[in-house]
Parts: sequence; structure tokens; C-alpha cells
Amino acid sequence: MALTLAVAAATAGAQPAQTLQVRRIGDCHLWPYAQCRGADLRGADLVGLDLRGVDFREADLRGADLRSANIAGARLDGADLRGVHGYALNAPGVSFREARLQDAVLEQGRFFRADFSGADLSGASLEAARLNFAQFIGARLVGMNLQEAKFVTSNLRGALMRDNRLRFAIFPDVATEGCEGCPEVP
Repeated sequence: MALTLAVAAATAGAQPAQTLQVRRIGDCHLWPYAQCRGADLRGADLVGLDLRGVDFREADLRGADLRSANIAGARLDGADLRGVHGYALNAPGVSFREARLQDAVLEQGRFFRADFSGADLSGASLEAARLNFAQFIGARLVGMNLQEAKFVTSNLRGALMRDNRLRFAIFPDVATEGCEGCPEVP
């Protein structure tokens, strides 16, 4: 279901300043800062939507299409994101704690200060993703495509990192204490 809202300008009688497309799936209204905790959004088409600050904790987003969506500051703790398509996803400050991201395609995404602590990213592709200051404490990063990914000043403490494609990936100033299989950083 789609609903169009016209956002009026401050002056009385003015024409609408912009039109905001609002979508709803089940009880989840898909707009910035919506409360969609535990929502069933399997296979949902969320391409290009502005979902800043949305609460998707424990939501089922398996196979959802998040290409070019803006989820800055969203909470996806414990969410099921297996097989998600998130090419060019804008996700700074997003919490993915304990999320299931196996086989997710998150290529060319922006994940500045995102928190993947305890998340399982096995088989995921973060090719050319920007992961500056991201947290991967205790995360599982196995069999991933991390080619050209930038882990600038990220935290990989206690992570499991094995059998990944790392061609041209960079890890400057990364914390790796207790990380099994992390690349050696000077």
C-alpha cells in the first residue's frame, strides 16, 4: 500500500513544498524513524527509500531489496538480513548487533561508525564498502568478498575472519586483538 503525503510550505495558501511517498507493509509504515520492530519484511522492495532511524530490531528482512536506501542511524539488532540486496546502501551509525547477514550483498555501501558486533556476515559481499570506524567485535566474517573494502580505524577485536577475498582491501589503524585470521596490521 502506498500513500502520498504533501508537505506544505510554512506560508498559508502556498503550494506543497515536496511530496513524500509513504509505503506500508503490514503494520510497518516505511518512513524515517518508524517503529517496525519484529516486522515481517521478507522480500520487500525498499529500493531508494529514506528509512533514517527506523527501528528494525528483530525484523525479518530476508531477501529484501535495500539498494540505494538511506538507513542512517537505524537499529537492526538481531534482525534477519540473510540474502539482502543492499548495493550502495547508506548506513552510517547503524546498529547491526547480533544480526544475521549471511550472503548479503552490501557492495559499495557506506557504513561509517556502524556496529556489527556479534553479527554473522558469512558469505556476504562488502566489496568496495567504506567501513571507517565500524565495530566488528566478536563478529563472524567468513568466506566473504571484501575486495577494495576500507576498514579505516575499525575494531575487529575478537572477530573470526577466515577464507575471505581481500584483494586491495585496506586495514589502516585497525584494532585486531584476539581476532582469529585478521590481516596483520603494522
